[in-house]
Amino acid sequence: MKNRVIVLAIASLLAAPAIASANEAGDHWSGTGEVGLAISKGNTDSRTLVGKLTGARKQGDWTYAAGAAFLNGKADGAETAYRYEGFFSTARDLDARSYLGAGIRTERDHYASYEYQNVAAFNYGFRAVDTETTKLTLEAGVGYRWSKLQDLRVHENGTIGRGALLFKHQFNENVALYNDLLVEGNKDNTFIRNDLGLLVKMTDALALKAGVEARHNTDVLPGIKKTDTLTTFNVVYGF
Repeated sequence: MKNRVIVLAIASLLAAPAIASANEAGDHWSGTGEVGLAISKGNTDSRTLVGKLTGARKQGDWTYAAGAAFLNGKADGAETAYRYEGFFSTARDLDARSYLGAGIRTERDHYASYEYQNVAAFNYGFRAVDTETTKLTLEAGVGYRWSKLQDLRVHENGTIGRGALLFKHQFNENVALYNDLLVEGNKDNTFIRNDLGLLVKMTDALALKAGVEARHNTDVLPGIKKTDTLTTFNVVYGF
């Protein structure tokens, strides 16, 4: 019952502003879609395909964000990586620098220690730095996580603490550096994801992005490393 109340409360908060603003003039989403492909031939033939789609919309005091991503890799014809994830969040400004938000996140990974991790959370956000060139936002909150160990009938469900850091620096109109950090943890496992990247704008709609993503779980199954890193070079399309 407690889990159901948490989910219903967050779902209501997520849906209410979207319904209220559906008929407002100028209502639209903006965001980016990106894709990258790495192929190697020789002693080992490998191919890795990555993709990501993110969008955001601002309506008065409300902000919504949504996204999805996937990773698929093969080596010598055998699958070596397969992960997909998605999220949706909404936030309401309290003033120019702070806000309250709620969100849901899900990911499934066929080769990680956890087959899936699903999270619903509330958070408080503070825009510590908000200038034309540099933005730094901090978030802290609580939520609930549903997770399952890979190939085992072992579920680890429970309350978590959540923290996030969102950083972006615009060197000039064409080059930007960003770093997004997410931490979700409790006594069973702490999940940490850090996404560092450099984006170079080529045209009004197209850009190139180089990035390094690190994912860390403090509790893993035997034979599985705690940290995975992924280096990508993607083509980005803005809309």
